Amino acid sequence: MKKENIIAILQEVRYPGFSKSIIDFGFLKEIEIKNKEIDMILDIPSSDPKISGQLREEILKRLSFFEVDNIELTIRVPQRVVTSSNGKNLLPNIQSFVMVSSGKGGVGKSTTTVNLAIALAQQGKRVGLLDADIYGPNIPRMMGIEGVQPVFLGNKIKPILAHDVKVMSIGSLVDRGASLIWKGAMVTQAIEQMLEDIEWGSLDVLLFDMPPGTGDAQLALAQSLPVTTGVCVTTPQKVALDDTVRSMDMFTQLHIPIAGIVENMSGFICPESGKEYAIFGKGTTVPLADAYNTKILGEIPIEPVIREGGDSGLPITVVAPICETSKRYYQIAQMLWEDIMKTNASGGVDNSVIQPTVF
Repeated sequence: MKKENIIAILQEVRYPGFSKSIIDFGFLKEIEIKNKEIDMILDIPSSDPKISGQLREEILKRLSFFEVDNIELTIRVPQRVVTSSNGKNLLPNIQSFVMVSSGKGGVGKSTTTVNLAIALAQQGKRVGLLDADIYGPNIPRMMGIEGVQPVFLGNKIKPILAHDVKVMSIGSLVDRGASLIWKGAMVTQAIEQMLEDIEWGSLDVLLFDMPPGTGDAQLALAQSLPVTTGVCVTTPQKVALDDTVRSMDMFTQLHIPIAGIVENMSGFICPESGKEYAIFGKGTTVPLADAYNTKILGEIPIEPVIREGGDSGLPITVVAPICETSKRYYQIAQMLWEDIMKTNASGGVDNSVIQPTVF
């Protein structure tokens, strides 16, 4: 009974809902063999007792073929989400909620949201993505589901599965190119109805691609859900940072913990030489992160393949998973998940004492 033999057996244990095993995902953290006893520790991303119960049953069944006196299997799960913002919870089957926002449009917020969702799914999380940008829904094109009609289950809507992510967008429910000229109350009602009418099922995390700015959609979401954390996307230029301050202040006012800032278009990687040039600046978001007691989650460079992926519905984390930009998205996703776990364990962070800073 050797450790490598046990690991080989566990290689056959698939994480529920995925084709990868618990070994492929790196969920096995510790394994110790003493005489005829096995001690194991697993860390899994879901607190759903059905998931841990299914894994426990299959693992013990497979290991029963060894001559062992005792198997001590510990499965560690994330803490159940505690309200971080002041919102009620219309979606109790979803563990965590991430609001991805920006102070202005055109900074790559949707591109960031899409690639973070895919990166989290590739790391073994059950992920949903709601396109809450009701004025300019770009997620259907970026996720390759443009023209795909959602399935209606009675009075519920089944989200569309794309790249292992459950996706829904207002763009999938209205005619292509239709302008949505909605006043504040209509925006609030649309957000609440999309939350209530979509059959998400059980998810580890649901990401929201928000409209740019600080308006009715953000307020409606914070009032409808216990938003776990917020991610702010910006570019290095000062004109973008001026608007980013407002977005950060919005998180503060809504009592939403801030996971950090993604500095997008941070440098240009030349496709011929591979050299990186800071054509728009680089690292300019550090003072802003310091002012709001948060961190820089990552710096995403400009690469032609990012634009091509967004236009074709094949994001860079799908078509080029080993390129530099994809590696940075994976790192950001890992940092975001760690922040989610920390926030849930602490019951939320009151960042209302942070004073806005003008840059």
